[in-house]
Amino acid sequence: MSHPLNSGDQIEVITSKKQKPKEDWLKFVTTAKARQKIKDALKEEKKIIAREGKEMLIKRLEQYGILFSEKNIRKLEDHFNSSSSTDFYYRIAKGSIELGFLRDLEIKNGELFFPATGEKVTVEDLIKQSGAKDTGNDLLVLGDDLKQIDYKLSPCCNPIPGDDVFGFVTVSDGIKIHRVTCPNAVELMSNYGYRIVKARWKSQEAIEFLAGVHFKGIDDVGLVNKITSVISKELNINMRSIFFESHDGVFEGKVLLYVHDTHHLDRLMQNLLKIEGVHTVTRIDNQ
Repeated sequence: MSHPLNSGDQIEVITSKKQKPKEDWLKFVTTAKARQKIKDALKEEKKIIAREGKEMLIKRLEQYGILFSEKNIRKLEDHFNSSSSTDFYYRIAKGSIELGFLRDLEIKNGELFFPATGEKVTVEDLIKQSGAKDTGNDLLVLGDDLKQIDYKLSPCCNPIPGDDVFGFVTVSDGIKIHRVTCPNAVELMSNYGYRIVKARWKSQEAIEFLAGVHFKGIDDVGLVNKITSVISKELNINMRSIFFESHDGVFEGKVLLYVHDTHHLDRLMQNLLKIEGVHTVTRIDNQ
């Protein structure tokens, strides 16, 4: 389409109802009319996608008890340097704005509060504001004494001992622990770097953490019994819930269970893979 036409050239125009204008076309069209038509079509397409992003935001705000108000939306648009509401919602729908960070913001009576620009806040100040107790150093050792440190495991990535983690100091909900591979990690580190606290685990066999495992394979008689036997008998692991589904000879299952650390979980996954008929075993990051 970008090939320049010369006088006398013969061409065939192939049309399709599925084809939509692309922004790249603006780089090679020559007439003002064509340029405007493309811009109009792109703007309409963006509005449609933005409506999807708006619905996604409304559901997430409701989930965290945040009002969908003009004041809150304006704060979010300013925070993400959005040129308009349409641009803001469009970026949400496209995934360039992750909404998980909302749970770690200060919320009062449904209203969002961001730290003031240029505000000098130390981690010590935030720890005091959050109600969390200062450990006296820059490193949180998780598992030393659960009563001494006010921290919570973030549900967005469900960290367990052995995972590489960091602490995020919230204003009203103590310190939340995230995996470094958490989908919200980049957003938190880039926008709230001063709230990040280094953290590591101290192995404790007495403490159990909830983890999830997903598996697939070829359905066979007694397969469910073999899987539950490996989990509960051989490795002495307590299960919270288990789900199996079979279709056209292929089975798929999910189990939520309690493990001590990543080594414990990895050993379980390796043993499940040894069962005849089980083809894949993966960890579920988000419960």
